[in-house]
Amino acid sequence: MKTTQLIGYFTRNIFIVVGLVLIWRGTWYVLDEIDILFFGKSHIITTIGGIILGLFILYLPDHDLKEISKL
Repeated sequence: MKTTQLIGYFTRNIFIVVGLVLIWRGTWYVLDEIDILFFGKSHIITTIGGIILGLFILYLPDHDLKEISKL
């Protein structure tokens, strides 16, 4: 790879990573606000609900939970 191609490759990937982190940060704050507004700052309900929903989302595509074994 030429130097300019290499710089472009890393620049694009850095932007992708930063974008994903900002989305995650925003999602995190929205979920915290939902806890405050609807559950009186009790994180236990949304935590358990999030775990169940996350497992369901991982299960849907191929009807197994092999992705968890990668953790």
